[in-house]
Amino acid sequence: MSVAKITEIQASSKKSFDDAMQAGIDRANKTLRDVTGAWIKSQKVVVNNGKITEYRVLMKVSFILQDK
Repeated sequence: MSVAKITEIQASSKKSFDDAMQAGIDRANKTLRDVTGAWIKSQKVVVNNGKITEYRVLMKVSFILQDK
């Protein structure tokens, strides 16, 4: 039987929400082992002078805890 843990991370991109999600997963994979999934808690844009300048996602990432 395995046990999973969930951690919340925020990621951003100047391109798109999809790119922000991929950046978050890429970064999580550098630190966490056995990432099994993620879901988006919220999406937000940063606006400057009427233009979207940044896309941000707040995501919950799940990963399997390792036995020692």
